[in-house]
Amino acid sequence: MILQSPPVERLVEAFRRLPGIGKRSAERLALHVLTAPSDEAQEFSAAILTARAAITTCSICANLTDLDPCVICTSDRRDAALLCVVERPTGAMAIEKGGTYRGRYHVLHGALNPLEGIGPSELHIDRLLRRLESGEVHEVIVATNATAEGEATALYLSRVIGKMGIAVSRIAHG
Repeated sequence: MILQSPPVERLVEAFRRLPGIGKRSAERLALHVLTAPSDEAQEFSAAILTARAAITTCSICANLTDLDPCVICTSDRRDAALLCVVERPTGAMAIEKGGTYRGRYHVLHGALNPLEGIGPSELHIDRLLRRLESGEVHEVIVATNATAEGEATALYLSRVIGKMGIAVSRIAHG
């Protein structure tokens, strides 16, 4: 069967690495790409490569952007004294969809997880602390996930930032 072909297996495994994609979904996606017209498959591939080449991380907040610094960091309509710390770019996207937050962000690109060797130096915490030393930020909202790792990260950040005399709050979960 075609699913045992090495190139197809490689394609299925590539799709399986995407978040939320299991074996069956990966197989369906692979078969769709393989049965789609060649120009659609080429367009899909080109879109991925173009996006990877055009998108980088903001030198200030570490969020994904096509401009550096990003539009949120350079906006004079944003409250520079209010900073929301999230684990991943998806966290900032979710908060932005709410349409009410008017501060800026800082993206850690992960959470503390000693069992997997992820400590403060593997995240963008040093960059965050340098931002806070400028004195521009007066309040930090820690919006890490409600997981053991997210809670550990929130506790660590609260202790470190609290010592700097900056107000720290935790986003509500429920």
